[in-house]
Amino acid sequence: MKKVVLIGGGFAGSLIARKLEKHFNVTLIDSKNYFEFTPGILRTIVEPKHLNKIQILHKNYLKKTRIFLGNVNEIGKDYVKVNHQKIKFDYLCICSGSRYKAPIKEQNLIITARATHLRNNYDRLCKANKILIIGGGIVGVELAAEIFTHYPNKEITIVHSKNKLMERNNDKTIKYAEKFLTKKGVKIIYNEKVIDAKENGKIYHTDKNREIKTDLAFLCTGIIPNFEFMKKNFNNRLDEKSHIKINKYLQLEEAENIFVAGDVNSTEVEKTAQNSKIQAKIVVKNLISLEKNKKLKEYEQDRTALVISLGKWDGIFESNKLTFTGIMPGIMKSIIEWKEMAGLRFRR
Repeated sequence: MKKVVLIGGGFAGSLIARKLEKHFNVTLIDSKNYFEFTPGILRTIVEPKHLNKIQILHKNYLKKTRIFLGNVNEIGKDYVKVNHQKIKFDYLCICSGSRYKAPIKEQNLIITARATHLRNNYDRLCKANKILIIGGGIVGVELAAEIFTHYPNKEITIVHSKNKLMERNNDKTIKYAEKFLTKKGVKIIYNEKVIDAKENGKIYHTDKNREIKTDLAFLCTGIIPNFEFMKKNFNNRLDEKSHIKINKYLQLEEAENIFVAGDVNSTEVEKTAQNSKIQAKIVVKNLISLEKNKKLKEYEQDRTALVISLGKWDGIFESNKLTFTGIMPGIMKSIIEWKEMAGLRFRR
């Protein structure tokens, strides 16, 4: 059997592994030994037990795939290096995702990238009276909603560098989110950036000379792709934002045996779990077609539906010009999470 190597065990990588492990010798390389339902991460800061619902060990849902823990240091046209060990492949699928880059070197700044990290700060959240959220995109909005629906008496401030929340969404979504937050007492500061911290993370300053005192701060901005392993041999395949440049079949430019899916590639669609899964399915189809010398399928960069949760019982559903709000979108997010995790736990 030919060898397929996957970098990253998120939505794209885990799906590709499940689809290909019966047909190829598959190796999944990941920095962690579990899959995590990332849209459910924020709830773990207010409900630590929720962590058990959104994580599952790779070995528990992958039947034949080899799991290799580590960080990829380098890739070539037929190999990857992990912890200085070389692993050969016939096909490579890069699904390395993204991470938050902290603009402030402050050890007490909580980066909202992984559930375990958030859960470990639960006690600090309980004791805090003043909360600062840096970034008013979808993550910042959802985090603010999670916190005040569980702790209505805490003072929450969002500092956002743009002139409106979630600026890539439509006007109805933006207006509903802003009204929802401000009605609950959340203070939103627009057109300012947090640039430094003092007093061990208790005082933050913006580029407009504003001083914000807080007990706890969360970083919800500055996402960058995990691309470092490309530098040695494929640095010219990175765009200006360090995303990996691909062709219309989701292949690395000039390397047809290497596919790229999810947050790390140069597609212009929203970096969501749903889009990662759509791309993963295209990768699976095209990899098998390439092996059989069949025609490849083009990836169409359509705008997909989006569900934004505002706590457990409220939310926003957005699909092109259609937007509806309230309890149904809030419940939809929980149903999507349950369905995804159940599909892994009861996989045959």
